[in-house]
Amino acid sequence: MDKKEIAKILLNVGAVALSPDDPFTWASGIKSPIYCDNRLTMSDPVGRKKIAEGLANLVREHYPETTVIAGTATAGIPHAAWVADILGLPMVYIRSKAKGHGRSRQIEGKIADTDKAIIIEDLISTGGSSLNAAEALRSEGIEVTGIVSIFTYELQKADEAFATAGLTYNSLTDFGALTEAASENGAISEGSIGELLEWHGKLKQGLL
Repeated sequence: MDKKEIAKILLNVGAVALSPDDPFTWASGIKSPIYCDNRLTMSDPVGRKKIAEGLANLVREHYPETTVIAGTATAGIPHAAWVADILGLPMVYIRSKAKGHGRSRQIEGKIADTDKAIIIEDLISTGGSSLNAAEALRSEGIEVTGIVSIFTYELQKADEAFATAGLTYNSLTDFGALTEAASENGAISEGSIGELLEWHGKLKQGLL
């Protein structure tokens, strides 16, 4: 599936927000003029189906040995459910940390140490949440085949973190495709596109 087509789905559903004067703060602490809220795709029946099919195809193509779909809490959960349904595989989800009551589990759902899990993310910035989920699975003796996501900011920091962890990831669309699609359909002004590209370039160089 074309990266720009997925980017247009995100733009059409309003998942992309800009705030250059009052930047958003990511979980990693990075200040960003752009925020991609892929939770909004849940409200788009046509778009979410295309996204689910795209994610399922990434699993088929790059991680065919996968035996269980693992969604990250909370944004990855619905997409993991739809992908698991398409592929006919069991699903679990992974909390950011073990809950402090009940059975105190971080991984919810039935999974065995013989399983091979693919992690479903809504987006990848620095890779921190994905690697936290991978560590939770690995601590239970479960092999992680890789990570697939809807969107990636294409940051070198994420590439390096995944390489260090011995993991690969694949995404349906990325920052480049998103800015290109936004420029073509007028969703973001040319001036704002320039600001975004400048910010992204500095971020990739580690200047922010």
